[in-house]
Amino acid sequence: MTAATKLLDEMCHLSAQSLTAMDTADHFNILKLLGEGSYGKVMLAVHKKRGTPMALKFFPRESTSLFSFLREYNLSLSFCTHPSLTRAMGIAYSTPSHYVFAQQASLFGDLYDVILPEVGMEEDCCQRVVSQLCGALSHLHSLGFVHRDLKPENVFLCDSACRWVKLGDFGMVKAKGTRVPEVWYSSPYCTPEAEIARGNEDSWSSINDGKDGIKGDEEKKKKQQRVWVSVEPSTDSWALGILTYAMLTGSHPWAETVADCRAYLKYREWFDRSEGPDDELDVWAEPRGQEEDIDLIGADLGKKDCPPVAPQFACFTPLARCFFRALLDPRPRLRGRPDVSLNYLGGEWVMEKERVRLDEERKKSGGKGAIRNMKEMEGRGER
Repeated sequence: MTAATKLLDEMCHLSAQSLTAMDTADHFNILKLLGEGSYGKVMLAVHKKRGTPMALKFFPRESTSLFSFLREYNLSLSFCTHPSLTRAMGIAYSTPSHYVFAQQASLFGDLYDVILPEVGMEEDCCQRVVSQLCGALSHLHSLGFVHRDLKPENVFLCDSACRWVKLGDFGMVKAKGTRVPEVWYSSPYCTPEAEIARGNEDSWSSINDGKDGIKGDEEKKKKQQRVWVSVEPSTDSWALGILTYAMLTGSHPWAETVADCRAYLKYREWFDRSEGPDDELDVWAEPRGQEEDIDLIGADLGKKDCPPVAPQFACFTPLARCFFRALLDPRPRLRGRPDVSLNYLGGEWVMEKERVRLDEERKKSGGKGAIRNMKEMEGRGER
């Protein structure tokens, strides 16, 4: 446990003793709903005395523990000092039905508002977002925290051109090394190492399967066994790679990271051939250092006899393919850190022919376009 995680626990215990009760309407003018999910809802509000716009995050008391509420609040208030992390504003209180805290309001929506289905967003805009998220994640990791929930609706826009974005929603944050039950869910954001928990009672697929009939005693016993894993930053690296793919294409490289997903198998075949026969997929291998990451870039770009590229990555330049293979390494301990992204910024990521096609599609949509619910694209529910 790092000094930051110890301090966070102490702050939660102290703030629990001073949390006040008050009526939201006495202090805020509620303007509109910004978002909602399994955690609760976020409302855009203006402080009556200060005139300051802010986002009020409401957590139902019946489904939220006081400690988990205070943990997210204090984390955002005291540790999210990076400019690309959403910060709490020092206002926390309770009502008869909710716990509430105020945070910075992002008035331009989130990444869902700028990712066009099957088209994505402009490459330079995408690289700006990647650069900022790299800094935000690296800051959290340096403090010993892992975000664990990087996805488009958790990246908020401070302007319409993504020159300033903020990563938010810290309800899933855990300290690095924390032991948690592994949960598998059908989504490209779910890491391949999580497949060891596929079929457990707490995985989404098994919850649906359980409705079909009574299982045998032996299978029931097997499903009751929980797989415990250590929380690691490599989870955020994988999510950053998937998110970048979604930003560039408006789709996902595969539906889920399992052994029977054809699109993912195509990627694994390409990845394995690119790595070479002597580089086995060893999840217990030591992490690759920064120098090795840089060497990998040069080595890959210089290869003349490269193996056939996985179809879903054929539209990208060799530079971008290196970027994706670094973050989407099936081996968690060899997966590149988020800051490896900085090695790939500035160059072209999308092949010229594909770039022309995407530009034409954007012109047809007038730069707008109905926002597809990417949860449906992922084939998953709320996390």
